[in-house]
Amino acid sequence: MLRHRIAVKIAFFVNGFILANWVSRLPRIQELYGADNGDIGLVLFSLSIGAVVAMPFAGWVIIKNGSRSISLLTAILYSAIVPLVPLMPNFPALLALYFCMGVVTGMFDVAMNAQAVMVEREYQRPIMTSFHAWFSLGMMLGGGSAALFSMARVNLESHFLIVTGISLAAVAWASRNLIHDRPDPGAHAEGPLFRLPNGSLISIGVIAFCCMMGEGAMSEWTANFMEHIALAPKELGPIAISAFATAMTLGRFFGDRARAEFGDRKMIILGGSLAFTGLSLTLLIPLPYVSLAGFFLVGLGLSTIVPITYSIAGNTRELPSSVALAMVTTVGYSGFLIGPPVIGFIADAQTLRVALGVVAALFIVMTVLGIRYKPK
Repeated sequence: MLRHRIAVKIAFFVNGFILANWVSRLPRIQELYGADNGDIGLVLFSLSIGAVVAMPFAGWVIIKNGSRSISLLTAILYSAIVPLVPLMPNFPALLALYFCMGVVTGMFDVAMNAQAVMVEREYQRPIMTSFHAWFSLGMMLGGGSAALFSMARVNLESHFLIVTGISLAAVAWASRNLIHDRPDPGAHAEGPLFRLPNGSLISIGVIAFCCMMGEGAMSEWTANFMEHIALAPKELGPIAISAFATAMTLGRFFGDRARAEFGDRKMIILGGSLAFTGLSLTLLIPLPYVSLAGFFLVGLGLSTIVPITYSIAGNTRELPSSVALAMVTTVGYSGFLIGPPVIGFIADAQTLRVALGVVAALFIVMTVLGIRYKPK
């Protein structure tokens, strides 16, 4: 069981590590292509469209091929796509590349969470949060490494190739230790190819949406906020992402114990309240180190909420695990992926502070849904 758990943790780590590295360099990507905030919003929107298109089909694909095969394939493809980001001949080509990246990451997320649910069943106790801690650890180290590359003035091509090498080495080890779940050739009989959340999972999906829109906003707009609103030195942008990811990591390493102690409902309420407080502090007092503290509080508040929603979905008895996960992930990741480009559009029309205020409002919605949630 231990080797399965470690292998799935590595999959989560690789996902977060790659993500933090390229989002930390978004200001440089923006300069390379001569893009404004609205253009970067289009890039992120293209990514989100790819992911949201892929996710509703993920449950069926995993049943037909197995979550291990899909996890490995998408991890390799994600690692291979990122070095192409600075090499596109023009902006439309960059949009197309990010659409493909979205398809890959959407499938990768559902597949690795399906693996995590199987390991959680082996242990017969809540351990989902610990897997997501490794995603956050990957983001924390990815943000830190991106800061080092930025300070050393390493070009994007070299930076992303190094990230790819590290990621593929980790995936190679994990490939021997993921759970070998068997594909089901008769999967067509279990339901339609395309599925959206049913009534019993929609509220869980909305909680995931609010939380993951916050995660996406912090991941992809923190560096810009630090540079353009808080007027911090360029080197502090990646550090802010790392601070957010550090808080997420700490919260998730201790989250399973807290979940067992307090229960899902109280954890959602506490997390939503803490995230709202942290983001409000950042928006009301946009000073570099105050903002760093605020982003840390947001990370701490959001840390356990998505793992809780995935665990609830993956352990439902109404549907196959991968199908229920795909349903909740579709709604949740639409926040993670559609949210940041929408923030870009609002920031272009108004200001980034106004755009992030919308995210703070969603934290209130998430908290209210937590109050209304009744564990079964």
